[in-house]
Amino acid sequence: MTTADSARLRAQLDTLTTEAFRPELAEIDRLETLEIARIMNAEDAAVPTAVAGQLPRIAAAIDAIAVRMSRGGRLLYTGAGTAGRLGVLDASECPPTFNTRPEQVVGVIAGGPDAVVTSVEGAEDSAELAARDLDRLGIGPDDTVVGVSASGRTPYAVGAVEHARRRGALTVGLSCNSGSALAEAADHGIEIIVGPELLTGSTRLKAGTAQKLVLNMISTITMIRLGKTFGNLMVDVRASNDKLRARSRRIVFLATGASDERIESALAATDGEVKNAILTILGGVDAPTAEKLLAETHGHLRAALESATG
Repeated sequence: MTTADSARLRAQLDTLTTEAFRPELAEIDRLETLEIARIMNAEDAAVPTAVAGQLPRIAAAIDAIAVRMSRGGRLLYTGAGTAGRLGVLDASECPPTFNTRPEQVVGVIAGGPDAVVTSVEGAEDSAELAARDLDRLGIGPDDTVVGVSASGRTPYAVGAVEHARRRGALTVGLSCNSGSALAEAADHGIEIIVGPELLTGSTRLKAGTAQKLVLNMISTITMIRLGKTFGNLMVDVRASNDKLRARSRRIVFLATGASDERIESALAATDGEVKNAILTILGGVDAPTAEKLLAETHGHLRAALESATG
């Protein structure tokens, strides 16, 4: 980086709310631990309010994402550093929670998988790297790319959104500064203004919390729209271990109130598929019919149940 480039970057950072210095906290290191904890807790309490101010934009983005995914599209989170790691985390939770395929919700982090646990210097500065990463995944019109960046200026995140938009994909830009380049580049710009951090520029704090809350909404509500739940029950949970197998039985019980014997029989007949098991019990149909009805309703259990019961 040249001296001129360095000066230009410093000037950009000076304009960002997330990078602002807070003189009133200049001697926080002198405070008692409990007092610092209280300050942090009060800071964090303001984050949900900041998110609430963007709920209409978040909801609009989710509805658009659900339409694309219902056509077979993918949801891809892109970002660098903390933002990229949060995207990888949210994506990795979708297969066990909603029985999605690993390629349906993907976290793409600048620098590749190694960057999840170590810093990959310079990766976040390359818009070209973002374009190459998306091209390797064959990004297309049915896909959605969510760029995540606290500053809203990270070249990797902005470049990913710009490139995805050129490829016809739906784009969302999630940042924590107003008037961000990321929000401007995206079809749906979401800016959660949480203010300066407790530690100057440490955007893994309030900004990271805000991003996690929004990503929770994006993945969870999208999956609700896609029929991955029945009420507030995770009926597409993948029973891949003892805890999840026990949870599967409990979900069938909560949905149906059936006896243990009836639940075990239904799960055995449907190869452990919770949604199918519930349909056989509540709809009074056999396992093949349940599978057929769910296929016809694109996996929406409530719609399949209405078909089964007339």
